[in-house]
Amino acid sequence: MTDNSLQSLMEQEESIVARFYRSAPKTALNIFGVMMPVDAVRAEFTTWRDEQLSWRNGIALHDQSYHMHNLRVRGKDALALFSHLGINSFATFRPGAAKQFIACSPEGYVIGDAILYYLDEEDLLLVGNPASTDWVQYHAETGDFEVEAELDPVWALNKDKRRLVWRYQVEGPNAYELLEELNGGPLPEIKFFRSATISVDGHEVRAMRHSMGGVPGLELSGSWDTRNQVKTALVQAGKKHGLRQIGSLAYFSTVMESGWWAVPFSAVYTSPALADYRAWLSDRSASARMSLGGSFFSDNPEDYYATPWDLNYGHIIKFDHDFVGREALEKMADQPHRKKVTLLWHPDDFTQVFQRLVGDGPSALHIDLPVSATGRLHYDKVLDDAGELVGFGTYPAYSYNERAMMSLGSIDERLAEPGTELTLIWGEDGGGSRSGGRVEPHEQVRIRVTVAPTPIGDVAREYRARSNAELTVTG
Repeated sequence: MTDNSLQSLMEQEESIVARFYRSAPKTALNIFGVMMPVDAVRAEFTTWRDEQLSWRNGIALHDQSYHMHNLRVRGKDALALFSHLGINSFATFRPGAAKQFIACSPEGYVIGDAILYYLDEEDLLLVGNPASTDWVQYHAETGDFEVEAELDPVWALNKDKRRLVWRYQVEGPNAYELLEELNGGPLPEIKFFRSATISVDGHEVRAMRHSMGGVPGLELSGSWDTRNQVKTALVQAGKKHGLRQIGSLAYFSTVMESGWWAVPFSAVYTSPALADYRAWLSDRSASARMSLGGSFFSDNPEDYYATPWDLNYGHIIKFDHDFVGREALEKMADQPHRKKVTLLWHPDDFTQVFQRLVGDGPSALHIDLPVSATGRLHYDKVLDDAGELVGFGTYPAYSYNERAMMSLGSIDERLAEPGTELTLIWGEDGGGSRSGGRVEPHEQVRIRVTVAPTPIGDVAREYRARSNAELTVTG
């Protein structure tokens, strides 16, 4: 173990959670752990309200080229490595397919998730949060696998300022019409999480059926050198179809409408079996530079951990192979779990937070719009009628499509029926005193919330149902 490891850092801190509470500037754009570079993706192209409307009414163009890690794993044991770490089944995984890869600790708690692309035989690409790519890279370097792992880091850490590929999400009700026009004819049939090659203004690109906002669309990727030409073609041809480029403000609100728990608290801090991993991680890694906010606080990192069922990933677990955490998950399978839901804020309680800005009494924690997370991870307490803690709310965000403020919640399954009324505590634990000055002093307030389905929108739920049905058939 070196002196600059996560393990050493934890040994120096009385509470690693308290460090996370004061560790980073407050920013609603920090959900994925990094800022969108302003020279690449502006905060707004029109307004974030107009941009949110585009994925329901026209076309949204998300530029995803900058804020996620790419980890390319090649070699004869590449698939075996992911099978060893993933709770997913790999029995029918073939080149041209992709899947949401989910990894757990030996105790069965989620370390992270990311999108895994099967590019070709012995050639896979993991794209997403560093918690997932770090975990896989560690096992590639230290495990008994014949593989080579090459990390293409996020733009902020990318010394070459050149990515492996560019990546654009094109989605909304008019997306296929635009892409057929640029393809010069009908698109190939592409099932959910499957890929095909299409043309965009003469440039060959990979198209995968996937969505950020829970609406029909395709994720496009291609050679880095063609990124400007392809984007220009999309923007110019898309004008008549209602295309909007999506700025970073609206982009990070997609997790609320699609119902994706983007960055769970990674379960790597307490397991004795992961001591070597924590020694491998540097004190500059994403796991060491976490920022945390919200009304829930505990010195015990395990109080933030989640099982796959808590995030509605129970259906992804397949006990058809050996993997890290399998034994623990088998024991958990029949136990009570939390369930992922949407928590709709009561309009009066939402607006009362703003009303305090012009009153004489104590202020409440300000609500930034559209996303009001106060750290990379944001955990608010959710209480039942008796005042007992029954779960958490995260990703507090406003949807102009739904005309509502809401949080993504994970609550006791006995209370997850739509229409159930609960209370969310809004404001930092300690009224800002734990934040080291990054959050102004304020008073916690109670927000009435109503349980609703996730994803919240009818279109998104219908799209999710169709996609899950396709995955059941195709594997």
